[in-house]
Amino acid sequence: MTVNLKRIYNEAYKNDGKRVLIDRVWPRGVSKEKAQLDEWLKEVAPTSDLRKWFNHDPDKFKEFKKKYKEELKKMKNKMKHLIN
Repeated sequence: MTVNLKRIYNEAYKNDGKRVLIDRVWPRGVSKEKAQLDEWLKEVAPTSDLRKWFNHDPDKFKEFKKKYKEELKKMKNKMKHLIN
């Protein structure tokens, strides 16, 4: 299965495939109609505690990635339907 990443602010195209937003907060300035999402999986995004700890600090990215992967392992059941 191929997964393509695309920013929500980029234009949606019919050949994008299934469009899933993984973010806890709805992006500013983007209407639900413009986003053309199939699903919004906010519960799969990094937790608020992890996001606050990371604080967009590039020096923390390696550790953030490790911690987020640990969070994702606990959420496998919430993502199973994406690959079926």
